[in-house]
Amino acid sequence: MNIENQVLGLINLSDYIKVFLAKDTAEYNENDSDFELLLRKSEMENPWFTIDNQKFALKQWSDLLTEENIKDWLKDYSISKITKRVGLILAGNIPLVGLHDVISVVLSNHIPVIKLSSKDRYMVPFLLKKWKEFSSDNVEYEFVERLENFDAVIATGSNNTARYLEYYFKKHLNIIRKNRTSVAVLKGDETVEELQLLANDIFQYFGLGCRNVTRILIPQDFVIDRLFESFVGFQDIINHNKYANNYEYNRAVYLLNLDKFWDNNFVMMKEDDKLFSPLSVINFSRYSSLDEVKSFIAENEENIQCIVAKDELGFDSVYFGEAQNPGLSTYADNVDTMKFLELI
Repeated sequence: MNIENQVLGLINLSDYIKVFLAKDTAEYNENDSDFELLLRKSEMENPWFTIDNQKFALKQWSDLLTEENIKDWLKDYSISKITKRVGLILAGNIPLVGLHDVISVVLSNHIPVIKLSSKDRYMVPFLLKKWKEFSSDNVEYEFVERLENFDAVIATGSNNTARYLEYYFKKHLNIIRKNRTSVAVLKGDETVEELQLLANDIFQYFGLGCRNVTRILIPQDFVIDRLFESFVGFQDIINHNKYANNYEYNRAVYLLNLDKFWDNNFVMMKEDDKLFSPLSVINFSRYSSLDEVKSFIAENEENIQCIVAKDELGFDSVYFGEAQNPGLSTYADNVDTMKFLELI
């Protein structure tokens, strides 16, 4: 393995993406047109993968894959001297959600054996092909329909699917990921700008990611209208057909059940103790003391991916607007993938 070439390839891939994203359609060359066509093809097969959301994901990766970031990430890990085959069952809830696992496996001197999600079939293969070209062919990977002949596995699925995966892969070293979501804790003195940043954490990717906030904990005297006013920048989300269908369905259910909820015509807020909320709905609860919040977080720790809050509240949190910007050393389900790959 030549990790220097692989790292250089990632840096070149980052530059390639940045150049593409900076161009207007009229400036496209043949390669750029192929890239754009791939984005459109992905959106046609999976309407949740809008062009804007795909480009947002690409920008996050292009900003992340710098020489400094990559080297700072890898310095804490040892690279395996023996190459193994690592099966990857990728999720498809948001664009490129499985790319971190693929990169981790390759840079650990292993071979990713990849089962793509049917919802995200095009972008990962395209980027891996480019990475290989930029790395002098020093990137090895396989795409399969069924995992066979592997030494370890990393799989992501729903809670129901995870039970099956845990049984199926019980004889192999594995990481099996389940459903997670994220929460926000408000102190009450947040500025308009901070609440507008929180809207990004809620609505980016239509709220489909594990790092999307689906539950907000607010002080007793917090005025809900402050949130609705800060969400206005995302009002066009209701023009997306699949999102609108979810909104109309959940609104009808609440009306039929005579449930109390707040509505601004594109998202609803419901006072509910549940951590997970339906798409187009944000659950919230009021707290009297931070001890209540700490107890809630402790009780739901295994289901919370990240906490959005001010640092001064004392939680292991990310700042408003940063939930969808994880670093290379931020791992799904808070399980260190690179440490796992050292063990196989």
